[in-house]
Amino acid sequence: MAEYLTLEALFTLFMLILLQAVLGFDNLLYIAIESNKVGDPKDAKKVRKWGIGIAVVFRIVLLFVIVGLFGAMAAPLFAIPFEGILEGEFTLQSLVTLGGGGFIIYTAIKEIHHLLAVDHIEHSEGSGKRTVAKAIALIVIMNLVFSFDSILSAMAIASIDAANIVDSAGATLGVFQGSIVDCKAALIADPVAGAVGCEPTKSYQVPLMVIAIVLSGLAMIFMADAVTNFLKKNRMYEVLGLFILFLVGVLLVTEGAHLAHLEIFGFAIDAMSKSSFYLVVGVLIVTDVLSNGYQKRLWAQKEAEILGADSAKAGLAAVDAYKAKKKKGSE
Repeated sequence: MAEYLTLEALFTLFMLILLQAVLGFDNLLYIAIESNKVGDPKDAKKVRKWGIGIAVVFRIVLLFVIVGLFGAMAAPLFAIPFEGILEGEFTLQSLVTLGGGGFIIYTAIKEIHHLLAVDHIEHSEGSGKRTVAKAIALIVIMNLVFSFDSILSAMAIASIDAANIVDSAGATLGVFQGSIVDCKAALIADPVAGAVGCEPTKSYQVPLMVIAIVLSGLAMIFMADAVTNFLKKNRMYEVLGLFILFLVGVLLVTEGAHLAHLEIFGFAIDAMSKSSFYLVVGVLIVTDVLSNGYQKRLWAQKEAEILGADSAKAGLAAVDAYKAKKKKGSE
């Protein structure tokens, strides 16, 4: 336990929590949109809390499964051999990532179509078409899909060098915490019966990852209501949220295709980089905020021109009133 109280371990924990916070934004957005479909606000709040709570438990279980079966998840399951047309070698990890990304893209497109097709936008949310159990189940399932990316990234941060002590048949006799050079030196200084050498491997600080997952889950429970209420009060940002969700799906699909080494007509599909994703999301948010602010000013000016006797003066007065209201709100 003492090894988890060192300065290095605490810094690793901080980085893991930061990672969960950054990668958890898209998950939180999906939870907010999905929970609104149950209709009753009390049921929606219940969906968010139970969905996140159950998802955290499953994410911890998935963490232990991935750490224990990391090699098996990366093992090829089947291949598509159509050379020059469609080629790829699929693993369990690539299939889950591809399927999850495809489902998120489908969900985003369906919701955007619903917003464009509905007759009364103010009544388009919370139609009660989703049961509490189904909404919770979907949140848990999609949380597991998002978990693959965050857990694998966390494993990269919380990994430490280790070495397997092996015998002549290649069987593991024990694990040495340290580099392979240190392992060989330790075997020379203190020989192990039957040991003939060391093989490099990785060890993971699982307790730190569990703490980070639990803390991120609590943060999501605390922030889910705020995100949902913001989307309710600012319906113009709902489309923005759905487009970000669409980009998350694209990110997962390209990542899954990259893991499967998928090639279409000889062109390899590369994973969309996280930096590109955050850049596009940032540009979308800034553009949408500026556009909505400009539209509000135009609406205020147009309304004043329609109602006012002197359209020019009324329009200018409306713009001044809008600026004053905005300034007062920022204070």
